[in-house]
Amino acid sequence: MRYIVIGAGAVGGTIGARLFQAGHEVLLIARGAHYEALRTRGLRLLTPESDDTLPIPAADGPVATRDDDVLVLATKSQDTVAALDPWPRHLPVLCAQNGVDNERTVLRRFERVYGMCVWLPALHLEPGTVAAYGMPHSGMFHVGRYPQGVDDLARQMVADLSKSDFVALAQPDVMRWKYGKLLGNLGNAVEALCGHEPGADALHERARAEGAAVLEEAGIAYTSQEEESALRGHQVDVRPIGGAQRGGGSSWQSLARSSGTIETDYLNGEIVLLGREYGLPTPVNEVLQREAGRFAREKLPPGSMPVERLTALIDERSAAGSR
Repeated sequence: MRYIVIGAGAVGGTIGARLFQAGHEVLLIARGAHYEALRTRGLRLLTPESDDTLPIPAADGPVATRDDDVLVLATKSQDTVAALDPWPRHLPVLCAQNGVDNERTVLRRFERVYGMCVWLPALHLEPGTVAAYGMPHSGMFHVGRYPQGVDDLARQMVADLSKSDFVALAQPDVMRWKYGKLLGNLGNAVEALCGHEPGADALHERARAEGAAVLEEAGIAYTSQEEESALRGHQVDVRPIGGAQRGGGSSWQSLARSSGTIETDYLNGEIVLLGREYGLPTPVNEVLQREAGRFAREKLPPGSMPVERLTALIDERSAAGSR
């Protein structure tokens, strides 16, 4: 089986690298300077205990496919449709992405779709280089067929990932895990906007509480923080890497790269959408969605909004909605 990783950034690059190191056939799909670095030098994988440059095959677009190919989609949610559009639709797709909308979007176009709940602390800011901070395993994944169930291919992917320095589990209710992860990802916008300044955690908790209330009203099942922490345990601990300081998660990295886009519409925006559908106010997530989008469009640096300013904007929106 060949794994074609579409989007070889922090998550996709680490998955591809670890699979390659374990002896699996891998093809990385990347663009621009990152692709050129992969093509000419290979992928440099930094971990807390190693620094390896791996000669993983790479391409900057669709290639001739085989019947045993699996597409591993590791792009941001806003790029899902464009990233998959050129690929044959008989191939299975594994959505290694945050958010909960990707699987449904992909299922419109591809028959076999698999969800993956990703917990993988990694960084990609420099072309050709990915840093993975997890120890003793690089990450933890929950994998299942979408919308539910576990089949032979899901079991094979779990087995391959488990032998590639990951903790991987087959989950028939994979979307319950992804909705639980969504609540945690609501804080990505806070981190991107304010960094780790005092008071940022309180805003994350407000966003999470608002999101949980919306999911409850919508009747959507999700995993608890306790359930997630108990399962992850000490299997994926974040450790430092010399020369590769981890400034923040995926949304923070989007601003740091001045990419011009950010995933917030599919994280905080998912809660805003559900709130509007069920008639619930979502001022915290609405402001986070709006401000993170503005920062991305204006290419403002991550962590440059004072916590007090963001808190005031949220309180102002909350007051306006209650009048």
